[in-house]
Amino acid sequence: MKKILLSLFFIFPTLSLFAQTSDKELIMGLLENQRLAWNKGDVEEFMQSYVKSDSLLYVGKTGPKYGWNNTLNNYKKSYPDKQAMGYLSFDIKDVKILSPDHAFVLGAWKLKREKDEPGGYFTLIVKKINGEWKVISDHSS
Repeated sequence: MKKILLSLFFIFPTLSLFAQTSDKELIMGLLENQRLAWNKGDVEEFMQSYVKSDSLLYVGKTGPKYGWNNTLNNYKKSYPDKQAMGYLSFDIKDVKILSPDHAFVLGAWKLKREKDEPGGYFTLIVKKINGEWKVISDHSS
């Protein structure tokens, strides 16, 4: 009996570590899908990583805005075509699993365009909803 309990003691922390690694990989995949969609010039596909809700929070240089549709419309206004969108790259600094269904992401973004190369930082709160990670809050500068 002691051997069984001792074995379980070593197995369960390992399983927890695998779950966190898997979630981190899923979140990294979410960000990669965003990057690929952006670089195709497809803002609507890019937005699929965000929760489709009026409670979605996006904070940019003009302050907080709520809602998936508002966020989509702001992206379309700021980036009306593929040339304005440029080529997006991310440098993910940290992905912290906060709970089984919430995580925090810190990263840098950079656009490469014909005439400039703007960039900045972002923090995301992502939530697992029906088994899928979705951005529920995005603060980009």
